[in-house]
Amino acid sequence: MTSHYMQPLDWLILAAYFAILIAIGLWASSKRKKEGSLFLAERSLHWHHIGFSMWGTNVGPSMLIASASAGFTTGIVSGNYAWYAFVFIALLAFVFAPRYLGAKVQTLPEFMGLRFGQSTRNILAWYTIVTIIISWLSLTLFAGGILIRQVFDIPMWASALVLLAISAFFTMLGGLKAVAYTNVYQMVLLIVVSAVLTIVGISHVGGIGALAAKVPADYWVLFKPNSDEAFPWLPIVLGYPVMGVWFWCTDQSMVQPVLAAKNLREGQLGTNFTGWLKILDVPLYILPGVICFALFPTLENPDEAYLTMVENLFPVGMVGLVFAVLTACLVSTIGSALNALSTVFTIDIYVKRFRPDASQRRINYVGRMVTVGGALLAIVLTVAIDSIKGLNLFNVFQSVLGFIAPPMTAVFLLGVFWPKATTRAANLALTVGTAFCLTVGVLYLWPPQWLQLPWPHFMMLSFLLCAALTAMMVVVSLLWPEPAGKPGMAQLPPHKPTALVAGLWTALAAVMVALYLYFN
Repeated sequence: MTSHYMQPLDWLILAAYFAILIAIGLWASSKRKKEGSLFLAERSLHWHHIGFSMWGTNVGPSMLIASASAGFTTGIVSGNYAWYAFVFIALLAFVFAPRYLGAKVQTLPEFMGLRFGQSTRNILAWYTIVTIIISWLSLTLFAGGILIRQVFDIPMWASALVLLAISAFFTMLGGLKAVAYTNVYQMVLLIVVSAVLTIVGISHVGGIGALAAKVPADYWVLFKPNSDEAFPWLPIVLGYPVMGVWFWCTDQSMVQPVLAAKNLREGQLGTNFTGWLKILDVPLYILPGVICFALFPTLENPDEAYLTMVENLFPVGMVGLVFAVLTACLVSTIGSALNALSTVFTIDIYVKRFRPDASQRRINYVGRMVTVGGALLAIVLTVAIDSIKGLNLFNVFQSVLGFIAPPMTAVFLLGVFWPKATTRAANLALTVGTAFCLTVGVLYLWPPQWLQLPWPHFMMLSFLLCAALTAMMVVVSLLWPEPAGKPGMAQLPPHKPTALVAGLWTALAAVMVALYLYFN
């Protein structure tokens, strides 16, 4: 295996990274009770494990590459997808987390089953499994595989197999505890390396002032006019909440570290830490692209901005560390996704429907087998995606996945906030509503000749779909109310955030408002 990017010292550093990673994974696995559950780390995670795990699950090589590319072409405006997220992370901390932890659920389908019944739980379980396999596993592997194939010159199937083998090792051996502990190490490494790249880049440009002078003035604006095709402000303000609620509050892969919190206080502190880490997305991921524009304005392919910076600014040795970080991002995301997949299938399908009396040992065994099966299926799908030519499939599939958000957002919001929402309405939204949203998504991405419509912006379309599904659920619930006496979700017991939690969230909100004011 050769690479024009890597020298012997780089290979040595990459090998050292993997050795340390495996050692941490083995140590974390040794801390797990022998017959304890693989899925929620015996509900023992502290705030730093939760924060780094959520942030690590959110980060991937595709995000690093795409963020630098967006910085090169449009400046920091794409930072809205990172900074606006703090609103929905706060919603998780103060609205959803108290309910999830109070109900002591292991999965989000289980939680919705308490609210709407077993039929809704079954639909959500399969819905979650398909989403994890397609979006979190196959697409992450596809994007990461392209990068690794480019750097190391190995086939897609081989790169996918290596990444899955490492991730599955931690998931099968130590479950969420091993994933969470290794995420801390990997994300600290990511921060250090990315910060060094940014600092070195600014130094080469000649300082912050020189950087500001060498790029267009609108590169430093977060809200662009509605006439802007790529990032109009109104669709972002209205549409991102649909994606934000789905991604940060209802997605099993993202929320699972919170479900494993030692207590609600640790969960709220962990989500707060995630909010602070999301601030780093702009200086660590997007700003290198802006710096690349200042240093290499004639670069033809913006997608090469990140690797161009690495290749031209970093000495031998640091390049190996960068590729260790890129690999760390992949392992972190894939490990979290595999653990979420095994949790949902084992708890919501195997135990609930087939073996409610299964021992913990048997449950763990099934969870490990699901991890292997999910990994193998992900490799097949990754290779299949790679074999299709002529389309930017990663961007296409990511866009299609955006149309999954409206049904989930509508069901969870009405399920939590509106007691009159019924099972019939929820199931219609998750089945018929999902089919409708995906049909609209396909027509949006591949419009046939006979259907040429003046489509709204992607984010505005997501908002309109969610509003329509919410209205449908309200109408159906009012026309066909639940029978009297049918149990619903238990009332949330009174809880008050600790002074530390309230203070840190207030500080985060103040910083975010200040950032938005400054960059507009």
